[in-house]
Amino acid sequence: MQRRKSPRSVAGAAVLALVASGALAACGGSSSAAGTPTLTWYINPDGGGSDPTKGGQAQIALECTKAAQGRYRINFQQLPNSASDQRTQLLRRLAAGDSNMDLMSVDPAFNTEFAAAGYYAPVPQKMVKQFTQDRVQSSIDASKYKGKLISVPFWANTQVLWYRKSVAKQAGLDMTKPVTWDQLIAAAQKSKTDIGVQAALYEGYSVWINALIEGAGGHIVKNPNATYESIQLGLDSPAGKAAAAVIAKVAKTGTGGPAVGSSQETQSLNLFQGKKTSGFLVNWPYVYAALKSAKVPWLDDVGWTMYPRTVDGKPSTPPFGGIEIAVGKDSNHPDLAYDAASCITNEEHQVLYMVSTGNPASRKQAFSDPKVTKAFPGGLAALIRDSLDKAATRPLSPYWGDMSTALQQRFSPPDAVGPNTPAAAQKFILDVLNGKALL
Repeated sequence: MQRRKSPRSVAGAAVLALVASGALAACGGSSSAAGTPTLTWYINPDGGGSDPTKGGQAQIALECTKAAQGRYRINFQQLPNSASDQRTQLLRRLAAGDSNMDLMSVDPAFNTEFAAAGYYAPVPQKMVKQFTQDRVQSSIDASKYKGKLISVPFWANTQVLWYRKSVAKQAGLDMTKPVTWDQLIAAAQKSKTDIGVQAALYEGYSVWINALIEGAGGHIVKNPNATYESIQLGLDSPAGKAAAAVIAKVAKTGTGGPAVGSSQETQSLNLFQGKKTSGFLVNWPYVYAALKSAKVPWLDDVGWTMYPRTVDGKPSTPPFGGIEIAVGKDSNHPDLAYDAASCITNEEHQVLYMVSTGNPASRKQAFSDPKVTKAFPGGLAALIRDSLDKAATRPLSPYWGDMSTALQQRFSPPDAVGPNTPAAAQKFILDVLNGKALL
């Protein structure tokens, strides 16, 4: 009997049919202008957008082009908004052997998948130390596969608990001490306010589920480097049930807001700053810059603290996000691309990016820069750094793309989640990986 290949072999098989026509392969290699190699950088949407004066990746591309002094120039292409759509576009191009994939801003959730499929150019050994020194550990972990550096830490992200000081006081919640999800839900009920969460059918919901399970001392995947035949999941466990209990309670008490099952980062932020104010919110550090930009009159009432605990007595494990810089294996200029990655991720640009977009740096020193502490005042910069030290990545498995989609499906809608949901999700994921079920 023919041996079944792993899903996507690891990634490419599922997309080969999509690119067999050669439409993507026809994109051709990196071009040159007047003899100067042009590197294409696929950037994810950020606070800077495509305006090279707004401090985002577009501006960094312009500044690194100038710093290269004619050795190369960097053009950028903007990826779709959602992480899942970014994965699809990058995966199609990589599988097609597109030589324009010089630099890519890759969500850490899919970094391992691309590396396991052999889509990355090796990181030059002489640059490994440079790319890992002064970086928060969670960003280094997210840039490795099987112990080897596969990409360059760019910016690191983590969630914190945002709250209205007046609401917490009204509810009798002491925010100077660690807060559990149960305490948070009770406080929201008492103050008749909401908790902004992300529970729509997208990667952000997997972020929440994973953080809850990690916070309860468990792991969705016990052996992330394993092949699909031998992978071991930890959903059907006390930690999985603790996570399900939190999600169910947020949904069934109504404290997740009127549309918790369709809430993403933007919707939960809108809920927090809306007329019917939410008392609490779990979201990324860009929230402060967003509230300030929106000129909310109650900005002084906003507080922040460590991500909530899943269970009392166990430290919380905030989610890790961010972006890694990867170089495609079919790039015509991998050495120049890694040189550009060095410029993109230097401390000057880490500070610029954090201050301008609200997205945290992966470099430790950036958090003590005066411009950063001014942009993230009142100990917020230190809290983000502390949260990154405690943060846990999503499972660094080549199969996470499929596992995440399956996880979201079985945990939806949130108000239908119950004690049996983790076991059902675990079985479904294993069935998907082994070709017994379709997403």
